[in-house]
Amino acid sequence: MPHIHIRHYPRDFTAEQLRAVDEAVTAAVTKTFATGEDTVSISLEPIRPEDWEEQVLSEIAARRELLVKRPGYWNES
Repeated sequence: MPHIHIRHYPRDFTAEQLRAVDEAVTAAVTKTFATGEDTVSISLEPIRPEDWEEQVLSEIAARRELLVKRPGYWNES
């Protein structure tokens, strides 16, 4: 605990970019949750743009009460 799962449009990351994400997310999570680095796991999942609405936006809408930050592109109806 905790596990961070990041879904994003497909792209190639350099080792440096992956390290930067790891360090930034781990630092925020360990501070906020008052836990050690060894308890944090992070996964990245590429989602094709044409699948975003079905795979991601539908989940956001169904579980909106869990959101800490709403996406600026989402017109909630």
